[in-house]
Amino acid sequence: MFTCLLSSLLPSPPFVLFFLLLVVAVLYLTTRCSSSSSPPPPRCSLPSLPRLPVLGSLPWLSRRLPPHLLFSQLAHRYGSVFSLYLGPHFTVVINDHQHAKEVLLQRGRDFAGRPSMVTTDLLTRGGQDIAFSDYSPLWKLHRRLVHNSFTLFGEGSGRLQDIVLSSVDSLCAELLSGGGRGFDPSPAITRAITNVVCTLVFSATYRHGDAELQEVLRYNDGIVQTIARGGLVDIYPWMKVFPNKSLSKLKDCISVRDRLLTRKLDEHKATLSDGDPRDLLDALLKGQTSRSSGSEDEHITDDHVLMTAAEAFGAGVETTSTTLLWILAYLLHHPEVQRRVQKELDENVGAERAVNVTDRGRLPYLDCVINEGMRIRPVSPVLIPHTAMTHSSIGGHSVPCGTRVLVNMWSIHHDPQHWDKPDLFNPDRFLDDQGRRVTPTCFLPFGAGPRYESNLATKHPAVNRSEIIGLCPNTAPSIVLPLSRTNGPFRDKSVL
Repeated sequence: MFTCLLSSLLPSPPFVLFFLLLVVAVLYLTTRCSSSSSPPPPRCSLPSLPRLPVLGSLPWLSRRLPPHLLFSQLAHRYGSVFSLYLGPHFTVVINDHQHAKEVLLQRGRDFAGRPSMVTTDLLTRGGQDIAFSDYSPLWKLHRRLVHNSFTLFGEGSGRLQDIVLSSVDSLCAELLSGGGRGFDPSPAITRAITNVVCTLVFSATYRHGDAELQEVLRYNDGIVQTIARGGLVDIYPWMKVFPNKSLSKLKDCISVRDRLLTRKLDEHKATLSDGDPRDLLDALLKGQTSRSSGSEDEHITDDHVLMTAAEAFGAGVETTSTTLLWILAYLLHHPEVQRRVQKELDENVGAERAVNVTDRGRLPYLDCVINEGMRIRPVSPVLIPHTAMTHSSIGGHSVPCGTRVLVNMWSIHHDPQHWDKPDLFNPDRFLDDQGRRVTPTCFLPFGAGPRYESNLATKHPAVNRSEIIGLCPNTAPSIVLPLSRTNGPFRDKSVL
């Protein structure tokens, strides 16, 4: 989602000239007034893109490439770690796993902050969620509560398995109903995963075409599509006073989302019992009550509960469906991999029953296929931006407090120094010579450290993919899948 958001910040040259003439005077006054909240131009020894007053490095950031590919290209010229200015914001871009681990792990607390942006503040009520909230004692309390709540649906949970398998059965029936004709599976898969998340979050299971499910699908898709078009308001917040159709639509989608989730929260409050939690909302409410005696600064509010529920849809639906769709696309073009997965399933599970989470240890190649899918098409090609919370350093270069840091996971997962032929889909790279699973140190699909971006995609990685894999046709056109796409492959008809 953030990669799409970032791509909207890369203006075309005519727009740069128009924008400069239109707002340079206002920006000058604004940046002077806000200089206390932004880091001063740092004396940094990192290689840097050129910059202009007010605009920073924006004129040198081409719209012809999405951000992850643009940053990878710039790394060839400036090195794996370089700096630039997004307007007035000093930003460091990381393109290799050594420096990524330094930022995320070794100095994880130094760089655990999040920048405040107009679109994400709207989306999260000013950072009342986990992903976009700034690092603080309250954030740690909130995250611990969410982690404990998700243990309800851990890999040993038969409840999660029943929910997922029911949804997978319905999805497989829908996919098989096409009569052998080519079609886009994206809506069906997104709908099935949304249904799973609705069940996990507020115990609602819907039939195809249900009005409330359609409402959830519309607002979730609207948020994903419009948050990418907020544009320059996330660099120059004062621009939100101007008419902005995408920002208005984002507000409308958020309003629909919040009405639905508030209604579900009120229903759960009215029916909350002393028994085991029914779902995520129950678990969060029970955790909120048990911690209500803490200080006001460390109190989990209803806003935290609502935004956590909302985040489950962004993290659970978008990432899981996109990952699954890319894996299916690659299997279409690598039938030998599909046959090998099917053989492993036949030998270790059989056709008499469905795959369950206890089978995972007997399905190493399926795990490798999933990992390779997340490597070649990272869940977040550019991680959500980090912010330096104190004066620190990266690779021996001084980095001042307030610096924004972007980790280019695409570049890390396609680094030819660590991955042989990185643009080729090859699950065997996650097996050693004895056929045992290995995890390369440069494989970081969800980041690392204090801001590890775990989500529902990691809670049921094998069950929700294995049966669907068996439905893939055995052949597909021999083409190279488009590198620029990050939001799912099947909108390009050449993939089918």
